[in-house]
This record gives sequence, structure tokens and C-alpha cells, in this order.
Amino acid sequence: MRARTYLCAHARPCWQRQGTAATGGRFSVSGRRAKKPYAEECITNLLPRLEEKPVKPPRYISIYRPSVKCEAEKNKAQWKTMGPAKVAVPSPKNFLQKHSKEPKLPARKNEQDPKKLPELSVPRRTDRPVMGIQSKKNFINTNAVAVITGLPKKPQPIYVDRRQGDKYLLETSGLLPKYIKKKEYGVTPKYITRRNEERERAQKEYETSILENLRKKAMKRLTDEERKTLLQGLKKNWEEVHHEFQGLPVEMDTIPKKINKEKLEIQMKQLEHDIDVIEKHKVIYIANE
Repeated sequence: MRARTYLCAHARPCWQRQGTAATGGRFSVSGRRAKKPYAEECITNLLPRLEEKPVKPPRYISIYRPSVKCEAEKNKAQWKTMGPAKVAVPSPKNFLQKHSKEPKLPARKNEQDPKKLPELSVPRRTDRPVMGIQSKKNFINTNAVAVITGLPKKPQPIYVDRRQGDKYLLETSGLLPKYIKKKEYGVTPKYITRRNEERERAQKEYETSILENLRKKAMKRLTDEERKTLLQGLKKNWEEVHHEFQGLPVEMDTIPKKINKEKLEIQMKQLEHDIDVIEKHKVIYIANE
């Protein structure tokens, strides 16, 4: 094995000194720190030392702790979470039995004797039929008389879709005019009559209220001739404005042209609105000046 030479830190040249006196370590020739062969001896290590215990910081205590504790003691009772202080102890005789909580049927009434069997509608096996009874009725003559004196059976009306087709009942086919032969066919229903009467009554009340308002506010009602004259005048004005609008140039390159076009459009919209209002309402009232 290759032996290592240990030198003191002060005996080596300056470029090999890497340790300090504080560390107290020894270094090898290669510059690495060597392991200590034995512990360092010092007279100060022989003196007994007192162990210094780390001092803990004071524990944090909230300033609201007393108030919280007081509120908790005030609002909490001894039996609130654990039940009442004294509870009646159940008797050991009243233990839970099997099927004790299932619903029970009411007691059966003994109306009949259990030994006596109920009466049957069919004969028993031991019963014997009554023998020797004979009837003197002539069933042949009776049936013949019933057929002769009876009313003939009416045939059901049928229809056939073609000459050699199948037969179908006419009543359920929908070809008979049964609906128009009902008594209520063509009669106005009661709810429609009642609704018309309510509408007429509401119209009369509305007209009377309008007349009262006219008397109070002195409003004038337009006659049919005045209404037609007003409507014709509005339409004539619209045609004139529309004719002027059609005469505008296609290219609007100046501000006055644009303003004139917008003005004509507004006039046409207003006239159209007035025409629609007058055509929609037949009765028009105006205030007297």
C-alpha cells in the first residue's frame, strides 16, 4: 500500500495551505483533508460543562380566549349533548321479540261453525238426480208458433265497394249523414252566444263612456265624409312627395342633396303612418279649438 505523509498546516508552502487554525484539520500532500487519527486533547475539554437547554418562546394565547370560554359555558347545558341526567331504565322483561313490530291483522270473527262446510253451488258427488219426471210440453209446436207469430228480423244495412267485393256494415262506415241529423246541428253554442252578448255590452259601455268624455272635454267626432276627404288629401300629399323623391339625382355628392333626400324620406314615412292610422280606425275624435 502507498503510504501517505501527513504534514502540519504551518509546515506546508502557502499554495498548499487550505485549512485554518479554527478548523483544526490536517491535510495530505495531495491537498485533501485527511481523517483525524485520534481526538484532539485540550485542557478545557477536561473541565465539566453545564448543558445549556434551549429556551422556548412564550406560548401564544389569544386575547379573546376568556370571552369565548365564557360564552361557551353560558350557552351550553350539562344535558344538551349527552341527554337528560336521569333516564328511566327499561325493564328486562320488555325485550324486543321477533316479529313484534310487524303489523297485525284483526282477529277473525267466528260467524260460522268451522266444522260445517259452506254451501256449494254445484251438486256433490254423492247426490243423485231426481228420476222419473216427464214434461208434456210439445217443443216442436211451441217453436213453430213462436216463429210464425214473431216479427221478422230487420237486415243490417251493408255496402259493397265493388260488384264482386266484400260486404261491410253501412252504419260504421261513415257514409251515413248521422252528424247533420243531430238535434244540435246548426245551432249556435251557448258559450258563443254568451260571449257575443258580453262583447255587445262592453261596446255599449265603451261608447257611453266616450260620449261622456266628449261632453266633458268638448271633443268633436269626424263624420265619414270628413274622414274620406282627409284620407284623400293625405294620399295626394304622399304622391306629391313621392314624385319629388323620384326626381332626385342618383349620385348624392353634396351635403344639401343628402339633407333634401332625408327630409323627403321623413315626410313620406309620416304620411304613410297617418294614412294607416286613419284607415285602421273608423271612428276618430278631434279636440275643438
